[in-house]
Formats: sequence, structure tokens, C-alpha cells
Amino acid sequence: MGWLILLVISWPLALMALVLAPIVWLISLPFRLVGITFAAVFALLKAILMLPARIIGYRRHPHTDVRA
Repeated sequence: MGWLILLVISWPLALMALVLAPIVWLISLPFRLVGITFAAVFALLKAILMLPARIIGYRRHPHTDVRA
């Protein structure tokens, strides 16, 4: 929808956006992969650090869970 409005207002700018959008997406892919990797590494570190507490039997209270 936004692209059609841009097409009506300025068609050269709309065509440039249409051509550059896939290039910007390709350039941003490595940054997304780095972000996913960092999230996985931090989740692994959290799991390793919390393992002794889980072995002992610590359970988080339901009202303190952030991912509700």
C-alpha cells in the first residue's frame, strides 16, 4: 500500500525503492544471523548457569515469569 502511494507521488523514487529493497534485505541478512547467534549463545549460557538451581529443584513463580 505504501509503495502505491509512493508510486503516485514520485514514480522514480518508487522504482528506486522497489529495486533497492531486495539489496538492503540481502545486506541485512548477516546482521540478522549474528543476532540469532548471540541470542542462542546467551540462552545457552543462561541454561548452563541455571543448571545447578534446576538440579536442586528451584522453580520460578508463575507471576514472575516475563514470557507470560
